[in-house]
Amino acid sequence: MRRFSLAVVAASLCGVAFSRRPSDNWTEFRGNGGTGRTEATGLPREWSETQNVAWKTAIHGKGYSSPVIWGKQIWMTTGAPDGKELSVVCVDKDNGKILVDHKLFEPPKVNAEWGAKFNNSYASPSPVIEEGRVYVHYGCYGTACLDTKAGKVVWARADMLCDHWRGPASSPVLYQNLLILQFDGYDVQYVIALDKKSGKTVWKVDRSHDKETSDGDQRKGYSTPTFIEVGGKTQMISVASKGAIAMDPLTGKTIWWAKLNGHSPACRPLFGNGLVYVTVGAGGELVAIKPDGAGDVTATHVAWKAKGAGHKPSPILVDDLIYMVNDGGAAACLDAKTGAQIWQNRVGNAFSASPLYADGAIYFFPDKDPAVVIAAGREFKELGKGQLEVGKNYKATPAISGSALFIRTDTHLYRIEKK
Repeated sequence: MRRFSLAVVAASLCGVAFSRRPSDNWTEFRGNGGTGRTEATGLPREWSETQNVAWKTAIHGKGYSSPVIWGKQIWMTTGAPDGKELSVVCVDKDNGKILVDHKLFEPPKVNAEWGAKFNNSYASPSPVIEEGRVYVHYGCYGTACLDTKAGKVVWARADMLCDHWRGPASSPVLYQNLLILQFDGYDVQYVIALDKKSGKTVWKVDRSHDKETSDGDQRKGYSTPTFIEVGGKTQMISVASKGAIAMDPLTGKTIWWAKLNGHSPACRPLFGNGLVYVTVGAGGELVAIKPDGAGDVTATHVAWKAKGAGHKPSPILVDDLIYMVNDGGAAACLDAKTGAQIWQNRVGNAFSASPLYADGAIYFFPDKDPAVVIAAGREFKELGKGQLEVGKNYKATPAISGSALFIRTDTHLYRIEKK
């Protein structure tokens, strides 16, 4: 199950260093806190294969997971296109050298058809990282914790089952001593919390809200939860098919829930201005919910709804403005307090990756078209564009560390930085 060398162990040990600046680490899907925002400055706003590329490293297999970064290490998952091998790769942030290439799982049974038919990979959930540990997740095909200093597997599990139907995508999150995972499959839907040190189950809760259908295709989901503070208490906002649920992350107990009209949600929730912002999945609707209720709050706590949200790309909140792009490339800016549209403009033709914010700019990453960088604000103003390998897919949301973008394509990981 494992391949590793003593030379790589030594290299990885040298690569571990605690970062003094929060903007140097990118700990989970959509960055620290899952907001898509960073305090980093000086990022390039234009790039190409011959402009502002510090290094470029080939990554084997197929994976749409985002890179995560701690100190000088970049970790990401990948898998064979047919799903029969699932691996984790660690790259040196400074020079692009591969430090770790670890085959973790060889699933005995995979649905080889959906990988090509439904435009997903077997390594779409992004890892989550903290000092000394990285946690990787492949849905029902396996979950593992690795020691980032020694490059060794601490624990691994492959017994949390569900039929993802079109593949896994929900990323793991950390809360205190817990690693929390969402399994919203065709057949079963549940949330489970593991002891992050041992991998043992601490709690498991089946989805209990009314999904209004027996069609498994409309009961599945791909969203990643977000943690918020309300009245001095932590809520975990978990979006599933037909519902947004606030849970106690320590127990899994439901605090409140609101009915949604879509299914197969994939976007990560946002929180600000006293509101939780969730997308419904299929249906393209963004819903703002006041999180201070209890029980079913559908009729009492939904503040506003707006059309035009993406199914796959998560929206981004900057102060009192929400920026979003749908899967077809139409971007929009909304007033975060009212949902009123401020502007709309096309930034590409097909989207999977989520936008990012840094240093006054919003970065949009289409699947194949050039990336578009715009000024954050109430007027649409283009600041630059970036294009790497023409014809390659850019479905993984990039990571940011320091003054560099780390962009993953079908075949390579790039460090994009001003020379």
